Amino acid sequence: MSGVGTLKAGTPARAKTGGRRWVKWLILGPLLLVVLLQLYFFAMVCWWTQFNPSSTSMMRQQLSALREKNPNAKLEQVWVPYARISNNLKRAVIASEDANFSEHDGVDWDALEKAYERNNKKHRVVGGGSTITQQLAKNLFLSGSRNYLRKGQELVIAYMLEAVMDKQRILEIYLNVVEFGRGVFGAEAAARHYFRTSAANLNTAQAARLAVMLPNPRYYDRHRDTNYLARRTAIIQRRMNAAELP
Repeated sequence: MSGVGTLKAGTPARAKTGGRRWVKWLILGPLLLVVLLQLYFFAMVCWWTQFNPSSTSMMRQQLSALREKNPNAKLEQVWVPYARISNNLKRAVIASEDANFSEHDGVDWDALEKAYERNNKKHRVVGGGSTITQQLAKNLFLSGSRNYLRKGQELVIAYMLEAVMDKQRILEIYLNVVEFGRGVFGAEAAARHYFRTSAANLNTAQAARLAVMLPNPRYYDRHRDTNYLARRTAIIQRRMNAAELP
């Protein structure tokens, strides 16, 4: 009888211990997954210091969307080295997207604060205040959705990029993978798609126009002669000389 009593007394204790173990894994499991994901991101960033990315998250998303309508759809993208991209385009993109690119450490906190204030006024995320480095982080790994969780991950990856890459490499990758139109990615494909020239031969007006299209490239691919596009292009042309190249 005493043995039976001991078994019955110990059973709740073992159940309690097992319950605590499950609670521990419910907490530690997601944290472990987050850490492993960050290690994956960092490993890929280190790899791309020496090797060019063959595709990005944004490219794969866009190709999937295109193939819903056309199973044979392909992206337009040709990698070109930094030296074969016109300085006009480099200056135009910096002037339009990230004037402090050469100075910040991946995140422009003043721009983020202003974006946060605008979002609060609109009661939704209408702008992110992203630097070129943050935009590259999003293009490489993340989705185009707008929420603060994704924004936080974008910041972490941006710091990873800045930690292991110099500014020139960051700008080189960005200009080769950023979206310029429906299925059009990178400077070389954009130069051919819009102007029938190469990325190396873009003049100031062409470069400024491409830079202005970046916030909404698919729209401007369909609407190439809007008044806003013309006005903004002229503004960026005037600012280009002040843009500091890495």
